[in-house]
Amino acid sequence: MTDVRAVTVAPGTANSLELIEDYPEPAPEEGSILVESLAIGICGTDHEIIAGEYGEAPPGERRLVIGHESLGRVLEDPTGTLQPGDLVAGIVRHPDPVPCPNCAVGEWDMCRNGRYTEHGIKALPGFARDRWRVQPPYAVPLDRALGQVGMLLEPTSVVAKAWDHIERIGQRAVWQPKIVLVTGAGPIGLLAALLAAQRGFSVHVLDLATSGPKPELVHALGATYHSVPVHELDFEPDVVLECTGAPTVVLEVMCKAAPNGIVCLAGVSSGGRTIDFDAGALNRSLVLENNVVFGSVNANRRHWELAADALRRADPLWLSSLISRRVPVSGYADAYTNGPDDIKVVLEFAV
Repeated sequence: MTDVRAVTVAPGTANSLELIEDYPEPAPEEGSILVESLAIGICGTDHEIIAGEYGEAPPGERRLVIGHESLGRVLEDPTGTLQPGDLVAGIVRHPDPVPCPNCAVGEWDMCRNGRYTEHGIKALPGFARDRWRVQPPYAVPLDRALGQVGMLLEPTSVVAKAWDHIERIGQRAVWQPKIVLVTGAGPIGLLAALLAAQRGFSVHVLDLATSGPKPELVHALGATYHSVPVHELDFEPDVVLECTGAPTVVLEVMCKAAPNGIVCLAGVSSGGRTIDFDAGALNRSLVLENNVVFGSVNANRRHWELAADALRRADPLWLSSLISRRVPVSGYADAYTNGPDDIKVVLEFAV
């Protein structure tokens, strides 16, 4: 085998991104399934880790291999779970060692004590390397037709979980939702809109962009694109998926939802910003209209499998259109530099 290339950072140190050309082969302890990396997707989490905002190297290591949106090809699997040549993605989060009640039943996305680990983020090496290993419970097979877009599985798993929880909450009463509002037309927002369209809802997407690929991508789903403030929308959504994390948008969509509405907060605010708002009006709206607001992050295996099915049923050309740039690993620094019209940038290890 050739040397392993790996994209790494020194956690907590800004701008320490480095491509190591002779990184060690993945240790057998990482998993029985050996995978050749095809590509990884890059997201805001990677940029925050590169900026030194967070990230944790594996025990005893100084550097962290980043990359958590994986796509690979199985090289060997002595367990027989997968076959050589199968496409696979690695589940990012692993349960804590205690484990907490949720981790004990496979709901590591709902970990209670925060001792979970995450590939490329927290205490586990990521997938931005030529080869990686994974244990069978954390290996998700992909349809061969997804060979160019399978790295979208991780962000799709996040919105698959969001929709799973929305539908569970909706069972509290007779509920016949028709209108869905998604705020933010980044990868998470567009994939949330895709899953809404697959459910047959009237889908509306709100984003600041008035040019570039976003409006066209929304229209291709049969959805309606808006670039106005939330309060100017002329409808009340039954479901809101808030994917921007912008504080003013978060507060406005809570007040905009229809009676018995459900608002899922999937975007993470940066914090450190204070804004004036009428907390009493928000309270009145939520209480008197029986509305629910909840946060959602990460996903467990069931959600990854739901996401794989959603991608399999999606238009492959539409999925490919989400990918703004494909950059070879030799140009890794360019891949981690934001472009003005980027939606999803992919770092390619093998073609």
